[in-house]
Amino acid sequence: MHALNKNRPLRRVVLASAATVSGMVMLLALKPHTAPTVITGSAAPAPSASASASPGASSGSSGSGSSSGSGSSSGSGKSGSGSTGTRTVTGDTVQTRWGPVQVKVTVKNGKITDVTAVQYPTENPRDQQINSYAIPQLRSEALAAQSASIDTVSGATYTSEGYQQSLQSALDSAGL
Repeated sequence: MHALNKNRPLRRVVLASAATVSGMVMLLALKPHTAPTVITGSAAPAPSASASASPGASSGSSGSGSSSGSGSSSGSGKSGSGSTGTRTVTGDTVQTRWGPVQVKVTVKNGKITDVTAVQYPTENPRDQQINSYAIPQLRSEALAAQSASIDTVSGATYTSEGYQQSLQSALDSAGL
């Protein structure tokens, strides 16, 4: 090796420089994740508008988001079941490793008609990417199963478990 260094002293410098340049090119070519489109529950505005119309009729002091959740679990639950049979109940907020998960359930005549994720992890692009496919899948499984006994979505274990727990608490509050 000494013979190589004496005969061609710049060879190591050239190789080290080429390796550094190659590494920098590869690093700069790495593209960051683009922010995926997050599905916030496209069906959420329509049911919550119709669900908040019946609580608004029964209690005049119901506000927008937080009041309809609390009004739904107490006032709307009793008056809604007498007139239309439709109730909207918000489940407990479940703290998961990646953030809180909370579910809102609409029940009509003892049947789950809509499930909406009120809160779920959205702190970083990876959370948004995972939940953009996990939340709709959990929603459709809950509607199909008509219970909180739903499968965990692969890759979204913590969100799935929090979703199941919040869904179960909402169903317990609704008396199902």
